[in-house]
Amino acid sequence: MGLIASSARLLYLNSYRHDLESKIMKINAEKLRLSSTVSELMNVGSDMDPDSPEVKQLEKRRERLEIVEKKLDEQLQRYQVQLKMVEAEYGTCEQMIDKNIQYAYK
Repeated sequence: MGLIASSARLLYLNSYRHDLESKIMKINAEKLRLSSTVSELMNVGSDMDPDSPEVKQLEKRRERLEIVEKKLDEQLQRYQVQLKMVEAEYGTCEQMIDKNIQYAYK
């Protein structure tokens, strides 16, 4: 790959890396919000009769929120794997640019 192509690839990878990091941050913030919501649901239901319909409804909502949290965990893991791959390719691309620069000035 030539110097210009490598530089363009580096810019693309940097942009993609920032996009993935942003998505990871958003997912982490959403997971934090979900955890807070689940805690609030459990606190609301703690002073009620465990067999009441309200507590059962709160329990169902908590279970649905846990399912959403698991999906967010899966998505977070995918983004983290993609980020590692982008960072590896970014390093390779930087090495190619360094080699091209060294070759050009020899």
